[in-house]
Amino acid sequence: MDIIGFLWDALTPVNLVLALVGVVLGTVIGALPGLSATMAVAVLVPFTFTMDPAAGLIALGAIYTGAIYGGAFAAILVNTPGTPSSIATTFDGFPMAKRGDGGLALSVATFASVAGGVVGAVALLLLAPPLAKVALAFGPTEYFWLAIFGLTLIAALSVGNTSKGLIGACIGLFLSMIGVAVVGGDVRYTLGMQRFLGGIDLTSAIIGLYCVPVILDLVATA
Repeated sequence: MDIIGFLWDALTPVNLVLALVGVVLGTVIGALPGLSATMAVAVLVPFTFTMDPAAGLIALGAIYTGAIYGGAFAAILVNTPGTPSSIATTFDGFPMAKRGDGGLALSVATFASVAGGVVGAVALLLLAPPLAKVALAFGPTEYFWLAIFGLTLIAALSVGNTSKGLIGACIGLFLSMIGVAVVGGDVRYTLGMQRFLGGIDLTSAIIGLYCVPVILDLVATA
């Protein structure tokens, strides 16, 4: 019954208008290459300071989901993903646009985004309370074994290319150690620059590392 009450409180006219405006703004930002969903949320966060908590979260959630959906426009039409999550859309969407089926590709992306958004919202609504209890129960022991599990996955997935897997794991561990430590608050490997205090963004690091093989290939063939 509590879930129904919360859902009813969220479906007020003001919250629906905020959701609509947030989706439109997010779609426009996501359709522009180079402007990610995270940046859209970061830019528009100050506008939610005077809102109620529920209204602010609805607005930010709408902006984020709209930006994720908007990234498909650039990915399909100009073969440039508007957001990092739209990279896979370029594989099938842009060839369809070149064949003259760009409208069909956009329609499929729209239906997929709506279906995924509805399923994700329902799953979050039902699973958030029990997952919150599990998250609060996590302690140092659980985090340690979670880290061991991640390293085990690296070893399992790098069978046949163990050296490459170990190099990737070492690079990932080094990048994760940059910034302020979560537990002790120690400042590590920032080189005295404030921009490194928040650590290295995972998405930016992955996109940047994608360029390394191309650079090595260009150097080798120069």
